Amino acid sequence: MAASSFTWLREGLDRARAEACVAANDPEALVVARPIAGGDYSSAGAGATEIKRMIKKLAIPPATARRVGIACFEAEVNVIVYADEGTITARVTPAYVAVVVQDRGAGIPDVGKAMQPGWTTATPEVREMGFGAGLGLPNIQQNSDYLHIDTEVGVGTTVSFVIFLE
Repeated sequence: MAASSFTWLREGLDRARAEACVAANDPEALVVARPIAGGDYSSAGAGATEIKRMIKKLAIPPATARRVGIACFEAEVNVIVYADEGTITARVTPAYVAVVVQDRGAGIPDVGKAMQPGWTTATPEVREMGFGAGLGLPNIQQNSDYLHIDTEVGVGTTVSFVIFLE
């Protein structure tokens, strides 16, 4: 199956600016990077918690910190549920938080369906543990200002999102 992608931008924002945030390598940015082990449900949210803790120390408003925490948690759990392994990397600047989550795993067969709340390919066992409700990508979209997904079935997925701090 061919690779596919999806891009979403909150209304009124500049796509080029959002994409530049993801691509930037600002030496002043604070960076958190953590590996994610597929299937390690006991560590679900560890990376998101570390990122949110750093953001709180920077006196970023609580509502914005919450948005970052939710989006990071959902992205991290998707790697745990659907991939063999991955990484979450967050770069925080005074203007934005840019997060890139890369995994090696199953990939997303239909990104359009995956963006629909409630649609899931999670196994019954995963759902019994309280994961795989089909809200991960929709929650990332709801809490970010820019979302981009690149995926290839059988290879893996990269989810990039930006939350502006202004």
